[in-house]
Amino acid sequence: MLSCSGLAGGRGATTVFRDIDLTVDAGSVLALLGPNGAGKTTLLLTLAGLLPVKGGTVSLDGRPLRGGRPNVANAAGVVLVPDNRCLFNTLTAEENLRVAARRGGPEPRAMLEIFPDLEKRWSIPAGALSGGEQQMLALARALIQQPKVLLVDELSMGLAPLVVAALFRTVRRIADEHGCAVLLVEQHVDLALGVATRAAVLRRGDVVLSGPAAELAGDSGRLEQAYFGAPEPEPSR
Repeated sequence: MLSCSGLAGGRGATTVFRDIDLTVDAGSVLALLGPNGAGKTTLLLTLAGLLPVKGGTVSLDGRPLRGGRPNVANAAGVVLVPDNRCLFNTLTAEENLRVAARRGGPEPRAMLEIFPDLEKRWSIPAGALSGGEQQMLALARALIQQPKVLLVDELSMGLAPLVVAALFRTVRRIADEHGCAVLLVEQHVDLALGVATRAAVLRRGDVVLSGPAAELAGDSGRLEQAYFGAPEPEPSR
C-alpha cells in the first residue's frame, strides 16, 4: 500500500502541490485526473524520489519512504513509467528488459505473457518501434522490476484510441494479477475511470474531489466542476 499524508512538493523554490492525502491499496488502480498544470506529473516524480518532498510523508506498507532519493524509492518497489517512456532507443526490446531485470526476478521473455506483441519486435531497436509498442515496452520494463507500486504518467500520449484501450486493459490486469498498487495519471477521463478502482482530481495543487471511480464516472457534473471550479456568478443587473 502506498500512502501519502500532508504531502507537499514542487520544482526548485516553487511549491506545486500541498496537503495531499492519498492511499493506493495493493491490487487497486487510483486514477489521478485534472487539468494541465495541476501538478500531477510533479506529484509522480516526487513519489518516485526524483524530486524532493517539501512537507508531509510518503509511506510504503506503513514504512516511511525517504524523499528525494530515486534509488531508495526504486529499491523499495516504486517504479515510474514516465510520459516520455525514457527507453534506450539504440538497444533492442530484449536488451531494454534485460537492463531492468533484477537478480532472482523474471527473465525478459516472461514479459511476453502479458505483452505478446513484443515478440515479433524482440530484436528491433526500441527507437524503431511504433508508439504503442514503445509504451508496451516501457510497461514491461517496469513490470520486470516486480514493483509494489507502479506510477504511470500519461499512458495514452500520442497513441491511437484502439492501442490506448488495450494498454488500459493491460494496466488493470497488472494490478489484478501482480498485486501492484497503481497510480495512473491520465487525460482520457472515461478510459481511466473505466479501469480505476478509485479516482481523485487535482486542481492547482489541491485534491478537490475523490471517490470510487464508478461513482465519479456517473456524475459528469461533479467532475466538470472539479476540473474547472465553480462557475462565476452572473453580474447583477
